[in-house]
Amino acid sequence: MTATPAAQATGAQRGHRAANRRSRRPKDAPRWEHPALAAVLAVATVLYSWGIGHAALHPFYGAAIRSMAGSWRAFFFGGLDTAGSISIDKLPGAFWPDAVSVWLFGPHTWAAALPQVVEGVLTVWLLHRIVRAWAGPFAALIAALVLALTPVTVALNRATIPDTALTLLLVAAAGALQKAVRTERLLPLITCGVWVGLAFQAKMLQAWLVLPVFAAVYQLVAPGTPLKRALRVLAGGAVALAVSCSWILIAWVTPAADRPYLDGTSDNNPFALVFGYNGLSRFSSDATAFGAVAGTAASRTTGNTGWDMLINHTVGPQVAWFLPLAVLAAVLGVVRRAGRPRTDLPRAGFLMWGGWLAVHTVVFSVSNGNHAYYTAVIAPALAALAGGGLALFRSEYEAKYEAKYEAKYEDEPQPAAEHDAAGRRHLVLPAAIALTAAWALVLDWPTRFVSWLLPVAVMLALCGVVGLWSRGPRTSPRLVHAALAAGIAATLVVPAGWAVSSLDPLYAGATTSPMAGPVGKSYYEHPHRAPRRRGLGRPSARDTALLAYLTAHRHGEKYLLATQAAYTAEPLLRAKSEPILVMGGFTGGTPFPTAQQLGSLVTAHQLRYALLTTQRPTTPATTWVKSHCTRIPPTAYGLRTDGSFALYDCAPKR
Repeated sequence: MTATPAAQATGAQRGHRAANRRSRRPKDAPRWEHPALAAVLAVATVLYSWGIGHAALHPFYGAAIRSMAGSWRAFFFGGLDTAGSISIDKLPGAFWPDAVSVWLFGPHTWAAALPQVVEGVLTVWLLHRIVRAWAGPFAALIAALVLALTPVTVALNRATIPDTALTLLLVAAAGALQKAVRTERLLPLITCGVWVGLAFQAKMLQAWLVLPVFAAVYQLVAPGTPLKRALRVLAGGAVALAVSCSWILIAWVTPAADRPYLDGTSDNNPFALVFGYNGLSRFSSDATAFGAVAGTAASRTTGNTGWDMLINHTVGPQVAWFLPLAVLAAVLGVVRRAGRPRTDLPRAGFLMWGGWLAVHTVVFSVSNGNHAYYTAVIAPALAALAGGGLALFRSEYEAKYEAKYEAKYEDEPQPAAEHDAAGRRHLVLPAAIALTAAWALVLDWPTRFVSWLLPVAVMLALCGVVGLWSRGPRTSPRLVHAALAAGIAATLVVPAGWAVSSLDPLYAGATTSPMAGPVGKSYYEHPHRAPRRRGLGRPSARDTALLAYLTAHRHGEKYLLATQAAYTAEPLLRAKSEPILVMGGFTGGTPFPTAQQLGSLVTAHQLRYALLTTQRPTTPATTWVKSHCTRIPPTAYGLRTDGSFALYDCAPKR
């Protein structure tokens, strides 16, 4: 039976599509690549999700996540309570996935933390794809391993903090930029701008730190005339600006009565929230810069600043294990490819990731202070440079023992002169491994936290370095591969020990500042016992008694109660999704509500109770409560003492 012309055409089209698919598959894909990647992703998934039911739920953001899951107004504007009376002190974008997860699966701690796990694993997978397209499968595997085992990455992906989403979106932007440079197409550059804009919704101005690096790399490396490249950079930047400012503009044009008061601002202005409270106040002595609430910068100064910030005893063990290797790779990756065409893609990769690392290092060094987990955003750059650098050094090492030098970054053979130069560079690989292993000992030495792993690291490093250094013409390739594997394992074993430690709440830092290892124990009153974490729907005995009393005595009021600052409201909001008027916002200093507004709510029977604390400063609203309301003894709701809290009944006296 003969095929019809239509059938023949269909068969030809199928064959053509199959050929195209085969042509797109990497020709140098080794057999170990997919199993190895699957193993790395499995390790990352276990590290990030182990014990997720007791995840480090940030008290402030955890309360907002539950409220956002129960109200569209609170969801879109980031309302701290379901009524959306006041917002959180950040843009809400990073918490939208968490709120959706809680809405789908219910008010469980694991539901709030699940999106962080997914974002962390996606970042590892995406970085592997990006580095593979740039430097090959060996570099991609190393990069994925380094990122997955970076201690601060593990600790952060087990918490509910915006930096996880920020990191994922910026890595996606880097991949789009790399594709734009490689393909000379405009769409990937526009996509890069979209990813940066979405990252802005997660962490605001910090997302823009990569823009100068991305613009410079595209202008220097992309094909086309200088004018064409410049116009495309402007187009990509315009898209990034438009997507970044979309939420701000919507909040700006929305009448104040139809949205929450914006926390951290003295004038309820979204631009003050982004560019003042979360912007200029972090880099100047003016605590009220651009409309920020007074005292904001001082209240959030956490240390970890200055030029040695990345290598101090707190931040260094969180992220800096591969810092010397990354710097060496960035420098040599650019220098070794001097004289290549302007569009040389391997050099562009070293420029992009090296610039990412440099810009963040400078900005963190000059800010007022940084939590250690802020540095998670540089982990992808360190991982990519480590992978790309080891791949480069490995290719130079192999060149000495091959008759024909062939770089891993391009297919064509190298000139004879470069072959001779590469032969003199073969010792960089064992030297880089020795340097990285030695640096791990330096970072761990002050605490000796994983001292039992240090001999293992030393032995692996010796096996790797000696095996690579003493290679002869007749050395078995298997022995060389074993020596290389031992050397790489030596660089990973100590940071892996720190990373795994964060599975124990005692070594995971505070819920407000996740970090791995013993540096987080200073947060605890009892250094040998981590405090019990309160997740969603898990009120303490005090909160249970208080909620029961308030619910029983509530008679149609809009708000269950008013609280002094978020510190007082957080446990109640995490325990039960109710409208709670949070006076003063996160710090207690935001001028909302005013004393007049509070009095009007009481008069209109929309509010009856107020909960004050001695741990936050006095404001006009709290002064009004003390002068117009009656204090309720704790025995009224079943407690002997209420500690630093005081409950007031503001019902008008009859």
